[in-house]
Amino acid sequence: MQPYTQDYLLDKQVKIFQPIDGYRASTDAVMVSSLVHQIKKGDKILDVGSGTGAISLCLASRFQAQCPQITGLELQPELAELSNMSAEANGFSDFLHYYSCNIKDKLSFVTSGSFQHVISNPPYTDHDMPSPNPSKAMAHNHTAFNLTDWICFCVKMLAPQGMFYMINRAEAINEILYALYGKCGAIKLIPLFTKETDKAKRIMIIAKKSYKTPTEILPDFIVHTEDGYTEKAHRILRTGKSFFD
Repeated sequence: MQPYTQDYLLDKQVKIFQPIDGYRASTDAVMVSSLVHQIKKGDKILDVGSGTGAISLCLASRFQAQCPQITGLELQPELAELSNMSAEANGFSDFLHYYSCNIKDKLSFVTSGSFQHVISNPPYTDHDMPSPNPSKAMAHNHTAFNLTDWICFCVKMLAPQGMFYMINRAEAINEILYALYGKCGAIKLIPLFTKETDKAKRIMIIAKKSYKTPTEILPDFIVHTEDGYTEKAHRILRTGKSFFD
């Protein structure tokens, strides 16, 4: 087991174990988790590319009363191991499980078309200079990565009328919409700005499988003011509220 730290999410509501020198969760994971607004009792949720588990840990904290079944898929076995430790430390291990796997392989423990919600914070690009840290490089820049194939896998896992949620670089929007075309509708695009004066560096996406409702661009979401988080960002990052609350 590599050295790790015990950290917290949602203003210490959730414990998370993360490698000292390796991939560590960012606010992007908490942001995208906030897009899941409502789930039904017993819904199945899939977190694709779960990293250290931040997305699904936030969802487990928010929705544990609904008894969801949450599965995380992560390429790096050491991250999946730490994520399962986090699930146990938070009392989520009865309904939250992480598996180390490659989504390009045939997977026996997940069934296509069986998840009501699929959520992902995939690697952003294979074009940037990779990190010298192997774990960070794999999480952010792994060379076998293809965003279109990644999205197609996520949609394949969705049940009819299931919901897909993702965060990625704003520059990837053309590829994202291409990958969703003909498979999902009711697409909502949320430009994410670090500050009001910046360009949008991130885009959050919500889509519904087997729907043809037109795409919407929702109002800009600004994360920071000069003094700290905006009120909306604070509600999401610190109190665990939904984006739509």
